[in-house]
Formats: sequence, C-alpha cells, structure tokens
Amino acid sequence: MVNWFWKRTPQRRPLALRSRGDVGDARRVDFAELAPEPNRFLGQAAYLQLGYFETLSRGIRGTPELSRKEALSRAAGAALDKHREIVQVIADRGDDPTQVMLPFREHLDAFRRKTIGARPEETLLAVYLTAGMLDDFYLALASSYGETGERVAAILREDDARHEIVAIIQETIESDPEWRSLLSMWGRRLVGDTLLVCRSALRPERLAADDTRIEPVYTELMGAHARRMDAMGLAS
Repeated sequence: MVNWFWKRTPQRRPLALRSRGDVGDARRVDFAELAPEPNRFLGQAAYLQLGYFETLSRGIRGTPELSRKEALSRAAGAALDKHREIVQVIADRGDDPTQVMLPFREHLDAFRRKTIGARPEETLLAVYLTAGMLDDFYLALASSYGETGERVAAILREDDARHEIVAIIQETIESDPEWRSLLSMWGRRLVGDTLLVCRSALRPERLAADDTRIEPVYTELMGAHARRMDAMGLAS
C-alpha cells in the first residue's frame, strides 16, 4: 500500500530561535525577555484554537461532499479539543477562561476574517498555514512559563488532524493545474498578517527597545512555512 506523504501524521519541528547572526549551535534568543504575562499567552493560545474550530465548522457546512465533511470534522474536533484543554489550564490557575480570552477576541477575529479566502479551498489553506505558524510560535513561547508552559506545549503537540486539510488541498491541485499558482499566491499573502499576530503577542516595551530581537523568530517561522508550502508542491 502506498503511504502518501499528505496522509502521514506530521512531526512538528520545534523552533530553534537563534540570536541574530548565529549560524551554529551558539546561544539562542532569550524568549523569556519577550514573553508576555501568562494570561496574555494563555488567552491568545486558547482563542486561536477556538477560531480554527469555528472556521473549519463553517467549512463543513459549506462542503457538499460527505468525505470532505468527515475529514474537516476531524480537524475541527482536534482544534476544539485543544481549545478545551488550554481553557482547563486557565481554570486550574484560578482564572475565568472567558475573561482571559476576551481582550484578544476583536483582534484575533479580525485576523481570521482577513484569512478567509474567496473560495473554500483558500480558506482551508489559510487554516493549515496560519495555524501551523502560530502553533510553532506558541510552542516556542511556552518554554517561558514553567509547568504551565509545559502543559500548553504538550497540548499543542497533540494530533491536530490537519493532514486531512492537506489531502483536500492536494486533491484540489490535482483536479486543475491552475489551482497551484492561485494557492501559492494566497499562501504567500498569509505570512504578513500571521507574523503581525506573533508580534502582538510579545512584550511591546521589549520590542520598542530593540526591534531586531524578533527577527530570528520571524526567520524560523517563515522557514517552517516554506517547508509546509513545498511539501504540498506550492511555491513559497
């Protein structure tokens, strides 16, 4: 039996955030200096997963094919599970999850609206790529929060079933070669807005003092994004 690459369970590659100009295994960016207070980290991470669930759920309703509905339901269910688990982390800290997430609702909803494409396939690609970049970012950020961060990192590393989205995109590309250039262009357009979400999660006073500190973060995230695009046969 052929084991198609887009049906394999992906292995998440952790970010190695090196200092500027570093080309070896020298010191890495001290992410703790850029990390926000815990509730900002937790609130955004939880609400992002809820947003993935909502977008994928809308995709289920708009998809006539039963096989695609089932595939998207698995990806949406994985996102909802992660949301609930991060919410539990917030509750275990003695905080109200709704209040912790609320300050980030407007900003993250606006981001999600920007990444909804004119066609369902564009929206699915947006979920796959932006969720991948942001999960990588929050995994790296989690190392700044001790046991709480370890719990969140373990949640983010759980199976996200996004290979189901990749399979749909691959089928779309194979159905008509024109999709390849369209989706490649759309994938490139998503990067800027996604990096702005990452930037907004960090301590603004630290970035104002030395904006170059975030450049290695961007470099790693964009490298991982390029690998995702290349694996689907899309130009990054």
